Amino acid sequence: MPLQRRFVSTFALAPLVLLMCSVVQAQETVPAGSSVAAASAQIPVAAAGAPPVSAKGKKNEYTGPTSVVMLAPTPMLDEEGRQRVDPNGKLMFNPPVAQQRDKKGHPLFDDKGKPVFQTAKDMGYDETGHKIHIEKEKPAKAVPVSISRGVMTVDGYTGKAALNYDIPDLKYIYLYAPGIGIAVVSNVMFPGATEQAGAFDDRTLTVTVNGHVLQVASDNRLLGKKPESAFVRVDREFVLPSKFPVVGYGNTNRPPYMWPGAKPNKELAGVVQAPPVPRSLLPVQLLKPCPAGYMRPSGASVLPGQVSAEPACVPIAKAAAPTMSASASKAPAVNGASAVTKTTSASGQEAQK
Repeated sequence: MPLQRRFVSTFALAPLVLLMCSVVQAQETVPAGSSVAAASAQIPVAAAGAPPVSAKGKKNEYTGPTSVVMLAPTPMLDEEGRQRVDPNGKLMFNPPVAQQRDKKGHPLFDDKGKPVFQTAKDMGYDETGHKIHIEKEKPAKAVPVSISRGVMTVDGYTGKAALNYDIPDLKYIYLYAPGIGIAVVSNVMFPGATEQAGAFDDRTLTVTVNGHVLQVASDNRLLGKKPESAFVRVDREFVLPSKFPVVGYGNTNRPPYMWPGAKPNKELAGVVQAPPVPRSLLPVQLLKPCPAGYMRPSGASVLPGQVSAEPACVPIAKAAAPTMSASASKAPAVNGASAVTKTTSASGQEAQK
């Protein structure tokens, strides 16, 4: 009897064992399949097919040029198209124009692969990718002077007539008379000058040089309403080939002095015109400005009293266009343009404004 009960119990436990085995098998198979599906759903697309991207961005590492292109300085021209001269007699140039940089500090090129240069309104970015802001400098206070229908007299005798000068910022006025020399006049003190009180008086400038009175009268007020002092230095050794007095202005108190041409005066309407002034008493007329991209060649300027043909305008030498090397032509495109090697031009080009 006990043996029969034991046999029956064994057969009774068999279904329970089979049930537990099936449960264990289900736990080993079903979660495994579900975890694989979940894991496969969480795999990034880049990790599945594309190569891994470095955190430092080595895949998109910049391989183009790192040096910017610089254009050579261009000559700074005056109203007549001549190159300006500083107070020390040296030729003046505009600052060189540099290539812009992009937001990452790399040299900037247009869609045709040409460098994009800085302008007065857009300087681009610096090497660290920061926007370059144009600092507005407060300009120095200028002293404009206008001489309209001016007359220069020497001891009361007319030496020059029909003077017409627009001086944007007064530095020095030159009054020359044969046998007397040149009087360099300014409204501020400068080395070697002496003060003459009340020389600037409304519409007249009157100075005394070696006992001679030199005066310039204008239809317009020269400085202020109240008389002001003038500071005068006399250069007795300076001689012009002119037999008649000469008036000029410039920014240097030492030779070479500047003798810019005078502008033509407009005829007065409703006024009886006086007889024409003798040619010897008329100032040298201002030359017509050169067209854009042209200038008058530098060199010894024609002094008042000298006879010479009007200098012709010549083209301003332009900077050489940047060239592309063989290695740069094979480089990948940067910012939508092919890489261009560094080029420094040796001749001038008009700066973009």
